[in-house]
Amino acid sequence: MNEIIFFGWNNKPILFKNEPEEITKPIQFKFKFENENENENENENEKQIKQISTSNYSTIFLFENGKAIEYLNEKYSKPNPSKIQIEENIQKVTVGYQNEAILTIEGNVFAKGYNINPKNPNEFINISSLIEDTNDRIIEDIVSGDSSIYLLTSNHNVYGIGSNQFGQLGFDSVLFERTKKPILMMKNVSKIFSGNSSYSAFLLNSNQELFVCGYNVVGQLGLGYSGNEQYIKKLTKIQNIPKGKIIDIQCGYEHSIMLIENQNQKRKLYSCGDYEYNGLGKNGYTYKFTEIKSSLFENDEDNILKISVGYNHNLILTSKSKLIGFGYNEYGQLGTGNTKNQLIPIQIKLPKLTFNENISNYHISCGEYKSFLYYSPPYFSNLEEDLIKLFRRKEFCDISFKTENGEIIEAHKLILKYRLNQNQNEIEKLQEIISNKSIKESNQIFEMIYSNNSKINLKLYSEIKEIINLK
Repeated sequence: MNEIIFFGWNNKPILFKNEPEEITKPIQFKFKFENENENENENENEKQIKQISTSNYSTIFLFENGKAIEYLNEKYSKPNPSKIQIEENIQKVTVGYQNEAILTIEGNVFAKGYNINPKNPNEFINISSLIEDTNDRIIEDIVSGDSSIYLLTSNHNVYGIGSNQFGQLGFDSVLFERTKKPILMMKNVSKIFSGNSSYSAFLLNSNQELFVCGYNVVGQLGLGYSGNEQYIKKLTKIQNIPKGKIIDIQCGYEHSIMLIENQNQKRKLYSCGDYEYNGLGKNGYTYKFTEIKSSLFENDEDNILKISVGYNHNLILTSKSKLIGFGYNEYGQLGTGNTKNQLIPIQIKLPKLTFNENISNYHISCGEYKSFLYYSPPYFSNLEEDLIKLFRRKEFCDISFKTENGEIIEAHKLILKYRLNQNQNEIEKLQEIISNKSIKESNQIFEMIYSNNSKINLKLYSEIKEIINLK
């Protein structure tokens, strides 16, 4: 069952034909498809939402069945919505101001936009196949900037493609103003961050060191300076970042927000950049990540679950079911019922949520001047995606059961339990067979095992996820 709530600019693209251009209070979103009969519409509505990504270029709805629907800005296409015609199952979608990209379960990335395909900006092309290193073409994650796309490979390398006008690809922008082929930016990366209206990129390595590049006119990279350093053309390490585990970084046009979790698992927000329109109760610039304080989310019994940043507005979802917004609000994108800017965080009044008891399964997505709150519970298919990610990584291609790598062996055993319904005799028999096989043969056996369907075990899923996160 879908539950999608919308507020903000009902334009570029138009999502509600019979509603005003500015929807200032949260309303329920329902899919309506032109040129289809009512029965087909109802079937489409019954599909469970997995993800929503939105910006000026388009708004994409991804369903659990691996299919997606896009509402393109009328500037780029004919009337919408339309189904995205990609034969492979879609795992993730990401939309920038001038582009969109799709990651499939098979690890391929299809993208479109002027900075990706200038001759035909509305045609998808496989950009992962353009990576020169053929061993590095399987993609695990994608993030869109304003006019660039970032790819994280299964070997933990990050590639950038598209515009490099402000150094957002980590190279001298004079030499690389735009590239049609993905360029290697950095190795040993665990996470990538950017924003649909951002000309910058944040890359986090396995040692929790944070590197940035791109647009820094008002200090939105958190380096502690701006001035003559308006464009950071090479990846630069941020010094003295707030202590704790970096959970997320979201970037707007002229500001960035970081979510940090301390040793007590309490999460705090930090920001840098231009405060004048983005809120936080202060006019002017802040060049270092500075804590955002508010009684709305500082209660010890409440914690921040998720954040989302648009062009220059911000939303926060807490464990006590609070939706909090601050920043620019000219189009009603904060959902406060008016179009006044909010320099101080304010709680947004929501309609009654159907699945309020499972608030951790709600997600927020901010576009240029629009916002979504939607329900997307974890599904069995998430385990399948994690298994694929786990066994794409290079270490699993080079290791068999003969090795001494305990974590790898344990991961194999856990997945075997999952696939064989925890039948210990079958597991031991299979392990004995695999131990006498070559690496190639054992990988073929595992591929056969993982292609079968069996009942999920949530405890095993949790254990597998923990192993994956350790790598």
